[in-house]
Amino acid sequence: MEKFLLHTCCAPCGIAIIDELKSKYDLTVFFYNPNIYPEEEYLKRKAEVIRVCEEFGVPMIDMDYEIDKWQEIVKGKEDEPEGGGRCPICFGLRLEKTAATAKDKGFEIFATTLTMGRNKKADIINPLGLAIGKKYGVKFFEEDWKKDGRQEKSAEFVKNKNIYRQNYCGCAYSWTVAE
Repeated sequence: MEKFLLHTCCAPCGIAIIDELKSKYDLTVFFYNPNIYPEEEYLKRKAEVIRVCEEFGVPMIDMDYEIDKWQEIVKGKEDEPEGGGRCPICFGLRLEKTAATAKDKGFEIFATTLTMGRNKKADIINPLGLAIGKKYGVKFFEEDWKKDGRQEKSAEFVKNKNIYRQNYCGCAYSWTVAE
């Protein structure tokens, strides 16, 4: 089985994807989300991803919370609207870390659950993943996870397993919009 590293932003976006991939690949979940604000929210989301991974018997790599690094790379984009110029930079940071880790740890394939998000556009995320995969020599699994009934399956899992679902993307700038 091919080794597959799946960047996961949160349990609601990840659960149906993890369920789908765990029997097809040697799957490992990768949690790297330095954009999430505040830290209490980051810890809630991480705890739910850990819970899903434990329940499904899928290993997880937990990276450090690097909020300062994230703030530095989006500097000057604070006033961008949700889905604006700040988001591709954020996606790129997380995909870059995932690809570098995949390369370092011998994974053949990597992907992200980001395209499952309601407001996340696969036509922005997937080209980034493909370019970053090429840079690191690791295949990027290009997918729009919202399709083929996966969002509905995810919602069902979230409801049945009582999984915490956040009401904003994750960063401080999307948090203030959600308040």
